[in-house]
Amino acid sequence: MSTTNNPVPLFDLTRQWQDVRDDVRAVVEKVFTTQQFILGPEVSGLEQECAVYLGVKRAVGVSSGTDALLAALMALDVGPGDEVITTPFTFFASAGVVHRLGARTIFVDIDPVDYNIDPGLLAAAITPRTKAIIPVHLYGQACDMDGLKRAAGSVPLVEDCCQAIGTRYGDVAVGALGLMGCFSFFPTKNLGAFGDGGLITTNDEALADRLVDMRLHGMRPKYVHRFVGGNFRLDAMQAAILRVKLPRLDGWVERRREGAAHYRRLFAAAGLEGVVGLPAELPGRGHTFHQFVVRVPRRDDVRAHLASRGIGAEVYYPIPLHLQECFATLGYTPGSFPHSEKAASEVLALPIFPELRADERERVVEGIRSFFA
Repeated sequence: MSTTNNPVPLFDLTRQWQDVRDDVRAVVEKVFTTQQFILGPEVSGLEQECAVYLGVKRAVGVSSGTDALLAALMALDVGPGDEVITTPFTFFASAGVVHRLGARTIFVDIDPVDYNIDPGLLAAAITPRTKAIIPVHLYGQACDMDGLKRAAGSVPLVEDCCQAIGTRYGDVAVGALGLMGCFSFFPTKNLGAFGDGGLITTNDEALADRLVDMRLHGMRPKYVHRFVGGNFRLDAMQAAILRVKLPRLDGWVERRREGAAHYRRLFAAAGLEGVVGLPAELPGRGHTFHQFVVRVPRRDDVRAHLASRGIGAEVYYPIPLHLQECFATLGYTPGSFPHSEKAASEVLALPIFPELRADERERVVEGIRSFFA
């Protein structure tokens, strides 16, 4: 294994820049020339290309993944008195948008194998007040959508695909499985912009039209507002950059998968399979490895040990949402969702970005091996 002392970053966008630089500069110059910075042909072009890529009728560009979730719930008229079900083991936005609309977040624990919401626990959480369910395709692996649909019945599923663009559930892309799909183009995502950006997908034409108005303060025609929306517009600059990157996405995902397979071989060769819990790749669930997340005992000590060797690692997520102070009024306590709480104490994300070299993965595994030696 390599013994180089150069740092191993958790993520390094400068390497991707070398691939996209010339094409990005060309499209950015085009936007500068037109001076059309908000919506416009770059955004509509990205929407059409994403709709084709994801196999949906409509895609609506918005300002972020968080705003995608917020606008989707607003389009369903979620508000005070309503309940929205999601997982406590996810990024804050999945639940934060529910609270912002005055609705109540209902949490359901995860399946400890895939870290996604457990369909077997969902039905018991549904009440007459349940307005929507937000399953999160965490780390890039699709939820058990068939199980969720059976449990949900007529309650709409709003897919949180913010970590899972390119993931396919069987032959269908995530974002095309529920009533709506919500995507993030945060720079470190598998498909990242040069700032914030997001997308909402749907096969419901009327709903898509409502979302188009929703992102512009509920306005159509100009200065006529049939309902209250928000300022959720996608910048033309970000759309233009994403159009450069979208054709490269499948290649980048394949390199992530190759990196994940290499990690498995390295962990096996190091004799760590019984010590380090590797991410499951479930049949038909299309893992795209936005994150390569392992489970380790003494997680925080392992992370500190890696940091001392210049190796990046991160915890997604150290505090389950039901234990966050801002959600204390929901009445959950430690022990309410044991699988989420255990995962939060054990998970560790290792470097997996497409440009990561084989020798750098070797250093990551050697670093973990040396901790347990």
